[in-house]
Amino acid sequence: MKRVALALVAALSACAGSDPGGPTPPGAMVIGDVSDARNRARLHTDLAALYYGRGSMAIALEELRIAVAADPSYGPAHSMFGLVYMQLRETKLAEESFRRALSHSPNDSDINHNFGWFLCQTERAPESIPYFVVAVRNPLYPTPWRSYAAAGVCSQRMKNDKQAEGFFERALRLEPDDPTSLLQLGQIRYQQASFEDARELVGRFNRVVTPTAESLWLAARVERKLGQRVAERNYSTELRRRYPDSPEYQALQRGEFD
Repeated sequence: MKRVALALVAALSACAGSDPGGPTPPGAMVIGDVSDARNRARLHTDLAALYYGRGSMAIALEELRIAVAADPSYGPAHSMFGLVYMQLRETKLAEESFRRALSHSPNDSDINHNFGWFLCQTERAPESIPYFVVAVRNPLYPTPWRSYAAAGVCSQRMKNDKQAEGFFERALRLEPDDPTSLLQLGQIRYQQASFEDARELVGRFNRVVTPTAESLWLAARVERKLGQRVAERNYSTELRRRYPDSPEYQALQRGEFD
């Protein structure tokens, strides 16, 4: 990551310090014009994303200030501001940043996804769904299953399991190993008493990623419903070994299987 940041800094310096070295031909790009400003905004936004990923929010904010100073209309920079402010629990500033981003790039899939997730995380789940829908409409969006999965999670928060089920199914058609959709659709199938389907989904989840307390508890309950006591015991033992302080293990100890 450090090498990437240094490379971005070097590229930025080269961009800022280049000299055309003579008169500019008619119709040619002038250094400092819109394209150059956009490149600088993009580079500083990329740097901000790197610092955000490392938890260095103050530096990320500084990079974003440089980005929007270079190009105030660069939507991804404002969206990144929103993510940083979300992390800092500055809800008002986060929403302002996301709305500013959308005003400049209303059809950007990542921006719509980020704002939808912000709304869902701030207890406004019903408002979030249209933004995920806009995100997946873009045929060039490389990760539409991410937005379908997020829409499913937010639908569950609305107690709308039917809608959530549809979103998770669409996510898995596009990305069969999407962990969120595997686990959450597994929970839905368990509630529907479709225990074989639930077993297949949670089993895939546990193979794709490190099992969680939630996934081990679901797997144990599925095996219990299917009458597979050895498998149930194995999952329960793993839950105790990996997550002895989890609410799921406490439920196991109390015998609260449903």
